[in-house]
Amino acid sequence: MLKFVNTGIVFQEIPDEVTLSINISRCPCHCPGCHSQYLAEDIGEDLTPEVIDRFARDYGKDITCIAFMGGDAEPAYVDSLACYVHERHPRFRVAWYSGRTVISRDINRNNFDYIKIGPYISHLGALNKPTTNQRLYKKKGDGEFVDITSRFWKK
Repeated sequence: MLKFVNTGIVFQEIPDEVTLSINISRCPCHCPGCHSQYLAEDIGEDLTPEVIDRFARDYGKDITCIAFMGGDAEPAYVDSLACYVHERHPRFRVAWYSGRTVISRDINRNNFDYIKIGPYISHLGALNKPTTNQRLYKKKGDGEFVDITSRFWKK
């Protein structure tokens, strides 16, 4: 079972979205220089469909997207929650931030509108640096994903 530590309404994680960011614990990636090292610990509250329903009720008028920040310890469960959001709360888009270099085989891409992959590598920088190894993909109308990472770069 995944656990989440905290949430926040954010404007920079997903372009053109007001996003409820759900920070998931038990991260197995252990990226050097990670800004959220506490998320490697086994802490927080169980992240269940009932919790998702509570978030939808409490934040539903203020957000357009729900982002799972982590969950690499149980990608199949992240996938099931994304499917749940699309089925029960279709007004929200769904994003997943994974620290892995490839998308898990346990993920059905159709359950997501955005997927970010890539560990944080400090000398390459985060998404806002053109040198980053991380990539954010957005699903197009035909179901294909397009790389929109450059949207984060200052012109």
